[in-house]
Formats: sequence, C-alpha cells, structure tokens
Amino acid sequence: MTNHRGQRFRQSLNDGRSVWLNGELVDNVAEHPAFSGTLETISNLFAGLDDASIQQQIGFLSPKTGTYVHNAFLIPRTKDDLARRTAAFTHWAEQTNGVMSRLSDYARSMITGWYAVREAFQPFDRHFAEKVTRYYERARDNDLFLTTALLDPQINRAKRIDEQNPDAVLRVVDENEEGVVVRGAKMIATAAPYSHDFLVFPFHHVEQNQAEYAHALIVPANLSGLHIICRDSFASDDTRNYPLSSQYDEMDAVLVFDDVLVPWERVLLSGNPEAVWRLRMNTSANALAYHQTAVRVSVKLKFVTGVAFAIAQAIGADGFLHVQEKLGELLTQVETLHALVIASEANAKPDEFSNLVPAMPFIETARNLNSRYYPRAIEILQQIGAGGFMQVPSQPEAFRGSISSLIDKYFAGATVAADDKIKLFKLAWDLVGSQLGSRHELYERFYAGDPVRTFASQYVNADKASYTKQVWDLIR
Repeated sequence: MTNHRGQRFRQSLNDGRSVWLNGELVDNVAEHPAFSGTLETISNLFAGLDDASIQQQIGFLSPKTGTYVHNAFLIPRTKDDLARRTAAFTHWAEQTNGVMSRLSDYARSMITGWYAVREAFQPFDRHFAEKVTRYYERARDNDLFLTTALLDPQINRAKRIDEQNPDAVLRVVDENEEGVVVRGAKMIATAAPYSHDFLVFPFHHVEQNQAEYAHALIVPANLSGLHIICRDSFASDDTRNYPLSSQYDEMDAVLVFDDVLVPWERVLLSGNPEAVWRLRMNTSANALAYHQTAVRVSVKLKFVTGVAFAIAQAIGADGFLHVQEKLGELLTQVETLHALVIASEANAKPDEFSNLVPAMPFIETARNLNSRYYPRAIEILQQIGAGGFMQVPSQPEAFRGSISSLIDKYFAGATVAADDKIKLFKLAWDLVGSQLGSRHELYERFYAGDPVRTFASQYVNADKASYTKQVWDLIR
C-alpha cells in the first residue's frame, strides 16, 4: 500500500521553518539523517488510517471529508468512545514500544478538549469558540502533527519573572491588526522539528499585574523569527546495535521567539492571566490529554518488563529468588498503571458539556507513579543484565574464520544462541546505557512536571474531607 499520508507529512515539513542542529540551519528536515528514522516511524503510523485492517481501531470518519482521522480527535460521549480512544493510543504506543512519547496524540487530545468545552471560554474572548473550532477541524482533517512548549528556559530559577531579564520568559511585546508579537523562549518542545504547530501557554500561574506573560497560542512552526534549536541527535542508522535509537529518537528543542508575529486566528487568549490559567487547568482537556500519557507509560513499562524477563531467561537467572522478586516488582508496576487506566475510564463522568472524560485522580496517580516507576524499572534491568552489558562484542557479524565459532561458544546464553543473546543485550543497552536511554530516564522523571509539585498538587486538589471525616467521627 502506498503511504500517501506519510509522503504528504514528510513533504509538508519543508515549509521554510528554521531548524538548527549542530550550529547549522537544516535545509531539508524531511531528508536529514537525524530525523529520517523517526519520520519513517511516524509515516508508517499515519499510513494505518488508510489500512482497512486497522483504520477503525485507530480512527473515525471525519464528518467533513469522509476520510479516517485519528481517534485523538474523537470527543467522547460514551464509554465506547473512551474505549476507542484508548485503543488508538494503545496501538500507536505498542507500535513504538511506548518509547515515542510525543506522537501528537497528546497535543491533539488537548485541542480536542478545548474544542469540546469551547463555550466555557466565550466570556473571555468572544472569538474563542470560532477560532478553536476552525483549528480543531483543520488539524483533524489534515493530519497535523502537534506538540507543546510550556516551560521557561533555565536562566535563573531563583528569580521571579519581574526580577530578571523580561525576555527570559515568553511575553507579548506588541500587537497590531494582524496579531500579537511575542519575544522569549520555551522549552522543552519534544518533536519540534517535525511538528506543524506548537501549543504555547504558561505552565505556571501568571500574576494579574504581569498580563503580557499570559497567552494561549497555537504557533505555526514556520513563522518568521521562530528558531527551533535542537539538542544533539541520538539517532543512529545502525539498526542492529541501536534498534530503538535508529527509529524512535524524538528530537527535543528549545523554541526561540525573536519578535514572532502570531496571527489573531492563532491567539486563543491573551492578556488575561485568569482566563489563561483556567484554560491551562481545564479538567476536561487535561483529562483527555493525560489519559493518553497514562496509556503510553503503561505500554512502555510492559515493554521494559518484557526485556527484563527475556534477559533473565536468556542467562538462566530467572530461577533465583532475588531476581524473581525484582521481576515481580516490574509486574506490579505494569499492572498498577494498567489498572489505573481502567479505573479512570470506569469512573468517567460527563462534564458540564456532556463530554465523558476519564477520572482525573486515577490518571494523576498513574503519571505521578511513573516518575518513580520508570527509573526503578531501568535500575532493575541494569541489575539483572549486570556485567553482561559489557560482555557484548562490537560488530559480532563481522567475525570470520575460527574466531566466529568462539563467538558462538562464549557469547551464547542458557536458552538462546549467541546471535539472539547479543541482539537482546544490544536492545537492552539502548534502554539503559545509550544516549537515547539516558534521555528517556530523564524524560519520564520530569515530563509531567516537577515530581515534588505534582505529588503535592494531587494532595492540594484532593477531597481531603472524605479521608478525614471517618477519623473525626471515630474520636469525637
């Protein structure tokens, strides 16, 4: 089957965007080796919407075009709708082993959530519903790839906004009949080089006297003055030695806004800190987006657990009690997150606009636990593989003559031949020791925000009286 969607996606990236890698401006994003493996993966995922065998699992028919669009754009009204969203998230996560965290379904879900509650923000901007409706339909029907850029650059975290360079935090410096002009920077924009648009808004609450920092924007990647500054590439063209890095390196970038004019049609809110904060904290939109992340991390931990099981079996360590204890710990992680996803759906309730949204307490619990589960899972994988990670020969397929028989003899496992054991340990190393693997441990710790704040936030937002009532009833 010809991958028309994938081809269209790749071609759309050469739109004049300013992507910087290794100090140079990338002249052809679609063909650059730092992105080619990842773009091939995304293109194949997009092709699924034209594959009759899976398109109903991951998509629905657009009411405007009659073609299949991704279920991240499906507004859930029933339990069946929620199940369809879960099925789509699960399929994409399984196709990428949960390693690709920003496949656009997160940001697409946020747009869908804003669209689903659009009437709530009409009092703040009478054009809000019109603008978000027009964009939602455009993104849905054109396979737009979206990501978020919410955090401020780490310049001096000890100072408040009003105590440092005013350009350290993205702000509106001017406005005219065409739109608003913004200056500053945002991090960390995962998947930035190949995203069509960025959802940009403050991660933290903005004070009323700092209205220039309060905005909710949908920023096209190719706007003049917008620079996408990439980290080092962790991609590899060596699929044998780096099976994950060769196809799943989601590039991270800092977005620098050098007086960028954002058109009014892409300015959802501006100059109103309270309105922007309400949008940022909207339960319906966040529940739909966070639901996707909970599904993904569940799949990812299952993959890591599978790798750990395979290594323990391959080296004959799965019969040891202390190894079984560690493998059992991984199973509790996987089953806990899976159960939390199920609970969030089973306890879903309609919001004020009759959208059936997953229950946030269970999703927040899953996201918070993952910030500690994933680093622990990687630690367990390191402990089980242990020195075996340093035993793997470089380029084993290149050995010739008598030495090849020695490779077969001394690099074999208890249950697998040398070639399979070497491949298995190469895969595991890509999780625990490569640049990509290190990036993922850091990412899973912090992608949902500062864990201290996110755990504290779960307490602050909890119905604490439902916990303390029985205590006071007992002793009073």
